[in-house]
Amino acid sequence: MATEAKILDVTRTQLIQAPPARVMQLFFSEADLKGWWQVTRAFTLPRTLGTYAIEWDSTDFRDEILGRLGGTFHGTVMDFRPHASFFLAEAYWQPPDGDPIGPMALDVQCRPHGNGRQTMLTVKQSGEGEGQRWERYFSIMNRGWEGALEEMKRYIDKEIEHTRMARESRT
Repeated sequence: MATEAKILDVTRTQLIQAPPARVMQLFFSEADLKGWWQVTRAFTLPRTLGTYAIEWDSTDFRDEILGRLGGTFHGTVMDFRPHASFFLAEAYWQPPDGDPIGPMALDVQCRPHGNGRQTMLTVKQSGEGEGQRWERYFSIMNRGWEGALEEMKRYIDKEIEHTRMARESRT
């Protein structure tokens, strides 16, 4: 009996202590992506029909279903709204070993919060697929996005602290 394709998704929200423009930059600046998401390389174009490709080192450990983690994630920016949102379509994860998983979509929303110096960030990754690999990938991404957004928050908090300390040392 064939398995039926299921729509799977992961949605995570995080309050970030930075304006929406800065939060959007975190997804498109190679230096920032290296800082919070630990990518090794990135080629991203923040515009409609732009390329979005990021790469991580392969892990030393192997997941029992997916093999080594890391590899690349790439898609096409189908919608880009400066300082507000972007939407990737035809996104695929190319693992270090095995076949790619996709197509998927990634929807990122940055909404001003509080005094406008904060952003309520919502990330939703979704796709329709079938089988054990597909379900395992989304299970890992469920925890993965939670950790990644926490790391983004720490990254920005360190940046704020560094800026504060630099200002204080000048006065």
